[in-house]
Amino acid sequence: MNSTQDRAAARRAKAAAVIARDRARNRRRRIAFWVVIALVVAAAGAGVAVVIGGAVARQQQTQQAAAADIQGVKTYSNLSRNHVQDATYPQNPGVGGDHAPVWTNCKVYTSPVNTPQAVHSLEHGAAWITYRPDLAADQVRRLTDLASGKGYLLVSPNADQAAAVKATAWGVQLSVDSAADPRLPVFIQKYMQGPQTPEPGAACTGGVDG
Repeated sequence: MNSTQDRAAARRAKAAAVIARDRARNRRRRIAFWVVIALVVAAAGAGVAVVIGGAVARQQQTQQAAAADIQGVKTYSNLSRNHVQDATYPQNPGVGGDHAPVWTNCKVYTSPVNTPQAVHSLEHGAAWITYRPDLAADQVRRLTDLASGKGYLLVSPNADQAAAVKATAWGVQLSVDSAADPRLPVFIQKYMQGPQTPEPGAACTGGVDG
């Protein structure tokens, strides 16, 4: 083999070595990429598992707490249930008694609702969360989040109540100073469609808004 052929062979060998090196480097990069992806997916999965596990644990704690008496809840018995065109209540908001013929649809409201209509919703098993209009916006959002996914929950402002937040169901009421009070979700768990409900399962839709 002459020198020209030697040089050509050397160039080919060098090019092959460069190609092999590049391929090896790219292969390592691909492996590293997929390892990172796998780790990210695993970490995300672990995070999801932690979040889900935490949510399940909180729900179990709420259910356990709801099985016991809730501190601060006032109870009212022997409440009448007649349909009337207007009604007033000794509590604010009302916890039960005579009420409007039509009920308030269960949802989140940004304006006050008609109390005799909302009391009809209580008769159907609704829980009603009311708050003072001057409650901080982040606390109002917390109450709104609390209502998410709950078909028998009313949330509305109420300028006439003294407490920052009140939770009401038929015959029961709880006053708290903050939307973060841990008794609120327990109250909802215990009394929304609870055993005190006169007409459990009756509709909380198909009525009126407000």
